[in-house]
Amino acid sequence: MFELILKITLAHLLGDFVFQTNKMVADIDTNKIKSKYLYLHIVLHLLLLLIVTNFEKQYIFPSIVLAVTHLLIDIFTKIIIRDKINAINNLLTDQILHIIAIAIFINYFHDYKIDFDFIFSAQNYLLFISLLSITYVSAILMKKIMPMLDYPFPNDGIKEAGKYIGMLERLFIFIFIITSFWEGVGFLLAAKSIFRFGDLKENKEIKLTEYILIGTLISFGLAILIAGLYLKLKSIL
Repeated sequence: MFELILKITLAHLLGDFVFQTNKMVADIDTNKIKSKYLYLHIVLHLLLLLIVTNFEKQYIFPSIVLAVTHLLIDIFTKIIIRDKINAINNLLTDQILHIIAIAIFINYFHDYKIDFDFIFSAQNYLLFISLLSITYVSAILMKKIMPMLDYPFPNDGIKEAGKYIGMLERLFIFIFIITSFWEGVGFLLAAKSIFRFGDLKENKEIKLTEYILIGTLISFGLAILIAGLYLKLKSIL
């Protein structure tokens, strides 16, 4: 079963991300369901499915069904709802639907059951709580703490960029710590120092430098604290 999953996944990734060119995407955006590239894309997917399954007879008809399903999903995501949701949500919707279709394809040949006991285990709940704390909870906490410094932080950059940068850096720190890769934390801090504090020092923005440094240390501290609590509680469960 695992080998079949790898083969079908490879075919999907090649078809959707490697062999689907910008020209094809643009033509589908313009001509919608009349685009010849929409159907060429599906034919290519079918060919890739047949190649990875070695043209074995048992896979031919299911591969055709999967390719047609791929067409219907693409019509839905790339044409019907394309302008109704933003690009990233459209991509996520598209790929989730494709994953579901592939899962049904695999299940046709190999029965498998979803282990809900594992999915809803205490350890996974703990991980989910930690990830939420690292990202959204910490972001709100930072938003409450930083105004206490009474510094008018410049707001001429990308909207909420600082929020998402903080989320990502804490998420990376969390991953580094739970995988015992503490060197990654040091590397991340050094990289951030080079990119942000170097320019600020040259411009003699001392107060802004101090403001960002305090924010960085608080953010790193929260990430280290949450990661440490996660590891401690995980060892107890």
